[in-house]
Amino acid sequence: MLKTAISGGVTRNSHARVVDELGKAIVGGTYSTGTVLPGDAELAERFDVSRTVLREAMKTLTAKGLVVAKARIGTRVTERSTWNLFDGDVLIWHLESGIDPEFIGNLAEMRLSFEPFAADLAAKRASPSEISRLYACVEAMETADAMDSFAFADLDFHLTLLDISKNPFMFSVGSLIEAALVTSFRLSSPYGEPSRQQATSEAHRAIVDAIANGNGSKAASAMQAVIIDGRDRISGEVAGS
Repeated sequence: MLKTAISGGVTRNSHARVVDELGKAIVGGTYSTGTVLPGDAELAERFDVSRTVLREAMKTLTAKGLVVAKARIGTRVTERSTWNLFDGDVLIWHLESGIDPEFIGNLAEMRLSFEPFAADLAAKRASPSEISRLYACVEAMETADAMDSFAFADLDFHLTLLDISKNPFMFSVGSLIEAALVTSFRLSSPYGEPSRQQATSEAHRAIVDAIANGNGSKAASAMQAVIIDGRDRISGEVAGS
């Protein structure tokens, strides 16, 4: 997700192209809830693909919760409550359809519900070598000499911390963190402002220091502060745009 945001696109095969274009149209509201999508013949002609490719694309969109096929009716767009918001494609389609302050707030709330606890767990479970990995991520953030290298170091820090929590369910929600960092990359990356880059790096270092000292509550508080700061920076950019 983050690599796609930085590069501005990705080469797609026919199946992925159909999924991406229809997914964007659904999430962006071109096809609203309850709408029946055009028939197979029309879509196959529009995308210049075989019906086999189109059927596989529809299966993918169904698996993401965006559509449901009904006999003698067609493929209908489902209620948003059924969409899999943990899916990387669905998240990026939301971001590409426009920065919605409510969506950004919801994303931050989800991160606040699990990342501080992951930091608490890491303080109890991390080995010295794992703590060194986190410090290396912070060092990479501090010394990053390009926006993309800073963004990747930031993402690596958060995903490494989830891994170190040693709860496999934590790592499975990493797409939410990546979506938040994609938004930050686009709107308010600290890179390019040395003081902000240093401050952001130090805020992440405070998390690692607390983990290294085995202080779970302090690690959780430091993580909470990082998430809230990022949320507020993005909200400020959206409000000012």
